[in-house]
Amino acid sequence: MAELITLKATARPRAGKGAARQARRDGNVPAVIYGNNEASETINLEYNELWKQVLRGHFTSTAIELDVEGKKHIVLARDVQVDPVRDTPLHVDFQRVGKDGVIRVSIPMHFVNETQSPGLKRGGVLNIVRHDVEVYCPYDRIPRFFEINLEGMEIGRSIHISEVSMPEGVSPVIKNRDFTVATIAGALKGGDDEAASADAAAPAAGAAPAAGAKAAPAAAGKAAPAAKAAPAAKPAGKK
Repeated sequence: MAELITLKATARPRAGKGAARQARRDGNVPAVIYGNNEASETINLEYNELWKQVLRGHFTSTAIELDVEGKKHIVLARDVQVDPVRDTPLHVDFQRVGKDGVIRVSIPMHFVNETQSPGLKRGGVLNIVRHDVEVYCPYDRIPRFFEINLEGMEIGRSIHISEVSMPEGVSPVIKNRDFTVATIAGALKGGDDEAASADAAAPAAGAAPAAGAKAAPAAAGKAAPAAKAAPAAKPAGKK
């Protein structure tokens, strides 16, 4: 489960691009807190502390306790705008967690024991339909990932969301169907690929060669028949 992380912030009285640029010049990252039927708040985060948490990974799927000058908010980072060149954070949008503590978040899928899948050993391919799955869960019990064990799975096997083990209190957002997460698909054999390529390259039987195309060389080991010489012209008779 993901742990609750804490970030300190200061109130930013002014909104707008000018105030955001000034915050960055001061070594901060501008941010906003919204949601839960409360007024939005503009804040500044200390750049180094924020960057440290972003580098740890799972930043947008981890509940955060924002301490804004003594007032605490439980939030999720819903959007992190980054510099297109340096890939560093420029602005963060935080959404407040509701009173029931249940949030909607995407959880990545992890596949293990690929080497113990007979289907994959025989040349099958793991076709991942969903790399992550959206779920409802308590903010303080967000799974890091869902694990799927591929041991013993054959070609043609499909893995559905109902087969994914989820902790108590966690449920998929899509509830009306047992959707597919991944399949083990078969792969064409090398010989089949070569035969298909040869069939595609060979001209149709009896087809006339295209205009300007050179005749195909004779088969190996068989000499092409020599062209018959034209009969010599008879000498002109004497007068």
